[in-house]
Formats: sequence, C-alpha cells, structure tokens
Amino acid sequence: MSKGTLFDKVWDLHTVGTLPSGLTQLFIGLHLIHEVTSPQAFAMLRERSLKVLFPERTVATVDHIVPTENQARPFADSLAEEMIQALENNCQENNITFYNIGSGSQGIVHVIAPELGITQPGMTIACGDSHTSSHGAFGAIAFGIGTSQVRDVLASQTLALSKLKVRKIEVNGTLKPGVFAKDVILHIIRTLGVKGGVGYGYEFAGTTFDQMNMEERMTVCNMAIEGGARCGYVNPDQVTYDYLKGRDFAPIDADWDKAVAWWQSIKSDADAQYDDLVVFDAAEIPPTVTWGITPGQGIGVNQSVPQPEELLEEDRFIAEEAYRYMDLFPGQPIKGTKIDVCFIGSCTNGRISDLREAAKIAKGRHVAQGIKAFVVPGSERVKEEAEAEGLDKIFQEAGFEWREPGCSMCLAMNPDKLQGRQISASSSNRNFKGRQGSSSGRTLLMSPAMVATAAIKGEVSDVRELL
Repeated sequence: MSKGTLFDKVWDLHTVGTLPSGLTQLFIGLHLIHEVTSPQAFAMLRERSLKVLFPERTVATVDHIVPTENQARPFADSLAEEMIQALENNCQENNITFYNIGSGSQGIVHVIAPELGITQPGMTIACGDSHTSSHGAFGAIAFGIGTSQVRDVLASQTLALSKLKVRKIEVNGTLKPGVFAKDVILHIIRTLGVKGGVGYGYEFAGTTFDQMNMEERMTVCNMAIEGGARCGYVNPDQVTYDYLKGRDFAPIDADWDKAVAWWQSIKSDADAQYDDLVVFDAAEIPPTVTWGITPGQGIGVNQSVPQPEELLEEDRFIAEEAYRYMDLFPGQPIKGTKIDVCFIGSCTNGRISDLREAAKIAKGRHVAQGIKAFVVPGSERVKEEAEAEGLDKIFQEAGFEWREPGCSMCLAMNPDKLQGRQISASSSNRNFKGRQGSSSGRTLLMSPAMVATAAIKGEVSDVRELL
C-alpha cells in the first residue's frame, strides 16, 4: 500500500475511526451542495428530526438547472423553479451560506469554491456531484458522493469510505502549441481506460504539471473520475499559494504563513511509496478528440477512428456500439466530421483561462454558416472578468452567443439541449449517449480552443492550423 503520499497524510489526519464494517469514518472539512442532489438529503434529515451538524462547513450555489439566456424568476421551467426554491429554503432554515444568482459569486460549484479561496490544500471535500475531484488540484482529497451520502455529511460531517490505492501519473516535458490540459487528461484516459483508475486515487505529477496554472490543473483533476479514479490531486506548490493569496476565504497575515507551512508539510514525501506509477511524455500528446460514447474513446485530431482489431478485446463491444451510435466507421478520419453545435463552458473548461484561449481563435474570424456556437462562463466572477477584458465582444463579433453562468449543455438539465441527431463539439467532460439533452444527440469532447476551431470551420479541425 501507498505510504507518505499526500493522500495518505490527509486521509490519516481526517480519520475519525474504523467502523465495524472495516470502512474508515472520514471527517469532511468542506461540503459543497447545489440544487440537484441536496433536496432529498434535507428531506431525509427532516424525516429523522436531525439538524445540520456543522452548517458553517457547508457552502451552496445553484448551477445545474440555471437557464443561461433568461434568468428571470420564476424560471420558465416549473421544476427548475421548484428546485431552486427548495435550495433557498433549506439554506435559510439551516443557516448555510448560499451564493444565489445575482450575488456576484454564483456559478458552477467547482468553479466558485476555488475562486473564492474556499478550496484549500489538505482538505477533505465532498459534493453531490461526480466532478468534485476538480478540487484535488489544490492538494485536497475531494470526492463526488450520492444523495444518501449528502445526507450523512449534513448530519454527521463524516463519510464511511474504503481507503484507496494511490497511482502516481507523471507527465514530463513541455506541451506543444495547440495542446492543452484537456488534451492531457483525454490522453491519459485513452491510454489507461475508463476503468483503469477503479480503486485508486490519482496523484498527477511531473514537470508538465509543474508548468501548469491552477485552472489547467483543475481541468485534469476534474476528469480523473472519467478514468475510473475516485479522486485526483496535484501536490500544492508556489503556483497554488500564489493563486490562493488574497482570495476571499484565504488566510491572512500570520495565519497565511502558518497555512503555507502546513500545506508544504502535507505534500507527498520525496521517498513516498505508491501502488502504481505511469509515466507520459508531454511531447507525444496531440490535440485530442473523442470519437465514441465514453471519454476513453479518444484519438489525436489527425488520427482515424480505430479498427476493432486495434483495440483490446474487452473494448471491442463498446466500440461496436459507438460506431453505430456516432455514425462513424473504423478507419474514418475524425478530422472533417461535420458539427452542428459548439459549446464552450462547464466545470471542466468554463474558467477565464479557457475563455481566453478560445477567444484567441475566435478573434477576427467568424462562426461557420449554420453552426450554433455559444460560450457559458463558469461563474458570475468569470463572466465579469471576461467582459472587463472584452472577451464577450470578441465572441459576439465572431458569431458566438454570450450567455449567463451555469452548467448549461454539459448535462442539459436546463434549456440548453441538443436536438435530434445533432452533433456537438463540446469542452465539457462526458460524451455519454443522451448526455447533452437529446437521446440521439452526439458529443465530441475537446479543448475550448478546439471547440472554437470547430465553430469557425464547421467541422472537426486542427487548432494548430489557426494558431
């Protein structure tokens, strides 16, 4: 088993005890909630006459069901209005901090907690959302949980969990122009598989991660879950501290110095033991596009859809299903695939640096005829910053729609949905059947710059041709 890793240190520091089942009862330092997985959890507390044990350790926002065009209340969707009202009432009744629409800090839960400085190294974090692993970019251990576990954290501030093994994933070298953090994680998942991380936490390390900013690290950790890992993290360093300093909830003055000293102490030891090690060369990672119905079905933009015989035997069945669903055939180049919708946003790629990279491609160009292209900032703060830089104007002049913050078409629990057999170039995290709102809609995952390139060209294209 692993020893001396950040995961081991944080796990041990937050262990309350060992349950009769053998599971660890783990204290959760920060609980993030939103409107989708929390209403039932609060209802279960009321049924048992239980209170929220530590309301000051829970932070709420609304993101999944938020319309990105017209946010006037009541929402046009009565179910969405019911869900936001439930969250408003539950937060008020339980004295929980809630960043609502118009607060200036509302947005996707995995965007606002880091930008407010709520997410910090050494924490255990839980949220009723798969992509909670995003927060591991700060050197936190962050778990996505189900509704019954949301209830458990509200009631006890703990979770019952099995300790994970730790796989160190090193990426070394400098990424080539046109290759981004999204390509890195798609390449890792493509190589190790969507089930490769089952039973593991992933520690992302190496010189490539040393060179990444915090938002890039968040992109990679966000999709660790898509590779089967329970969580993913990067050891905190000066990049982490520089990002956090001065944010709303960051320590100040002498407390800051104490915090940094402690954050440094929890990093994985130089002689830490891992359960597994995988090493990648950054120079070998191309701009990557998914062609199928799992995030692991990815290829370089200049490669072709794989032949069945090129795949592992256990991957051939899902590949056959993907060929049929996506209307692609083995050996077909992915480049040149026609696109209907281009979506830039999500908790994976809706931060300011993502929008800047996409804007570089959009500037001075125009969306191809017949393409619906839109940009959804990850939070109200991201939107404000982007507008201060004039990014909204760049996108609008190029023919993109500029929207209000929310999860949008990442999962389509709101009005932003694919129609029929439309095919989407998306900067989000999942390309499952029906994920973007149509039971027959098709999704190709790629970086924001690649989505912008697809919008300009009207088809899957190599971003490097526009750099």
